[in-house]
Amino acid sequence: MIIAVDGPAASGKGTLAQGLARHYGLPHLDTGLLYRAVGVATQAYENDEQFETRAISAARALDATHLADLEALTSAEAGNLASKVAVIADVRRALFDFQRSFATQPGGAVLDGRDIGTKICPDADVKLFIQADSKARMERRARQFESRGQVVDRYALFHQIEERDARDMHNPNGGFYKADDAHLLDTTQLSIEAALRAAIAIIDKSMALKAGERQFS
Repeated sequence: MIIAVDGPAASGKGTLAQGLARHYGLPHLDTGLLYRAVGVATQAYENDEQFETRAISAARALDATHLADLEALTSAEAGNLASKVAVIADVRRALFDFQRSFATQPGGAVLDGRDIGTKICPDADVKLFIQADSKARMERRARQFESRGQVVDRYALFHQIEERDARDMHNPNGGFYKADDAHLLDTTQLSIEAALRAAIAIIDKSMALKAGERQFS
């Protein structure tokens, strides 16, 4: 079973995907970490004419060992860098096979990101699109940073989220929009536990319907 979980930053998709992977006994890939790793690897060239070339090289050389430093990869700066490298077509092409190979391993997988249901796994068994309003997402991310002892400027963080949303939505090489067959789940007013229960209910119902269709086809 392949489960695709898409949505904007801090919508709760990563936490949900992890919970779903545990519930169904499937491996999980946070595909955003791939772009964050490429962004971090090219940070020194952010304002340099070599930025795009360096990002493409980093994407082509990426392997699982580059995803180990979660503290560095989950910083606000890494998120901004990720959205900058994600608009580079050759970066996306370089990372496609990595993601597709993970998704199609025996037994399936859970992947979360921006374009899983639209580009990476358009054939996923179940697709979820997770959303939440910008203020709620800002507060979640702020609490995440504060739990690490970081001082947070909520005003700046809110605008970073809004800017990243705009950049991601207008990415000509991405697919950041809700797939036609994706189930929408708004987590603005939901706790982690409630959101996970809702997601499991959607998946179980969807898989039961598909099993019924196969039985009578």
